[in-house]
Amino acid sequence: QLQLVESGGGLVQAGGSLRLSCAASGSIFSISDMGWYRQAPGKQRELVALITSGPNTTYADSVKGRFTISRNNDKNMVYLQMNNLKPENTAVYYCNAVSYGFKNYWGEGTLVTVSS
Repeated sequence: QLQLVESGGGLVQAGGSLRLSCAASGSIFSISDMGWYRQAPGKQRELVALITSGPNTTYADSVKGRFTISRNNDKNMVYLQMNNLKPENTAVYYCNAVSYGFKNYWGEGTLVTVSS
């Protein structure tokens, strides 16, 4: 089993920055890809950024140039640096990990609120 715990969410003004962190524990050797998803009120959960074991990165078009995903395998951490935040970025952000056996793991989420 794998456990994921997010931190770093909060309230920020538009144009500000936040850095989300996700700590992985348990069967960390099984992790292939890690990513961040978000779910805004009344909307479906969507991919924000993904980082593979390569590492290669993928971003949602709406966050390209503003958000940066990174991972530290030695510390079993994945991060999401979010700059120039906009009110539409308000959502619960979830850490995700995919094992080499293609099993998905999720954290409980951290709330990001961007005020205008």
